[in-house]
Amino acid sequence: MKVSTTAAAQRKVLPGFGLTMGYSVLYLSLVVLLPLSALLINSTGLTWAKFWDVATDARVLASYRVSLSTAAAAALTDAFLGLLMAWVLVRYEFPGKRIFDALIDLPFALPTAVAGVSLTALYSQNGWIGSLVEPLGLKVAFTPLGITLALMFIGIPFVVRTVQPVLEDLDRDMEEASATLGAGRWRTFLRIILPELLPALLTGFALAFARGIGEYGSVVFISGNMPMRTEIAPLLIMTKLEQFDYAGATSVALLLLLISFLMLLVINTLQRWARKSSR
Repeated sequence: MKVSTTAAAQRKVLPGFGLTMGYSVLYLSLVVLLPLSALLINSTGLTWAKFWDVATDARVLASYRVSLSTAAAAALTDAFLGLLMAWVLVRYEFPGKRIFDALIDLPFALPTAVAGVSLTALYSQNGWIGSLVEPLGLKVAFTPLGITLALMFIGIPFVVRTVQPVLEDLDRDMEEASATLGAGRWRTFLRIILPELLPALLTGFALAFARGIGEYGSVVFISGNMPMRTEIAPLLIMTKLEQFDYAGATSVALLLLLISFLMLLVINTLQRWARKSSR
């Protein structure tokens, strides 16, 4: 009798499926679907010829190339560094661990414009770090490298916070069994640990990559905004809006939306494949 009462109480903690589903759809519609629908509705006023002219413009293609290449490079780097950081936070105890753990979330709380100004001040020609590396032939600010650095800064928390809980829940008995059977540390990591972490690692990469494609505030200062070289797609959209070229801005935004959706679809497919392979 007690078991059935407890089960009934658990079922009544939240409202029924109909009410919760209705609230979920309403919230999703207001926050995501309606804004995207407005973008699609605005694009209906464009002729196919106008859309194609904007989409194939050399400046637009260059901005996509800069945005996608730097976002991909930053997300790949974050996937590697984020895995290392999560490993250190989970597997080791050291002084100041809580402070280090809290600093991981700093890019979430820090305004992106502040991050952009800070990175530019550090890595510009007269900055603390830039003045040291530029004589060596390494220019960071106002180059794609600077954009990648800014995207790494805002993307690293996604990887760490995605991998960290999975790493905490890993059963270490499998690692001990692998070591008992004579496997080295590197072989144990590749055959035992990495397959379990791969879905979470792909998720963190996808989140960092998606955030990097649409990032504006932290990039606009350190990029230099040079057309055909360091101009990103979100900045080009803002430029077209300031010029009252709403059709051009809508075309660039719509194409960027399609590219982002296709990228996320491919990455989600890889995540499912990785989960099935790890079972």
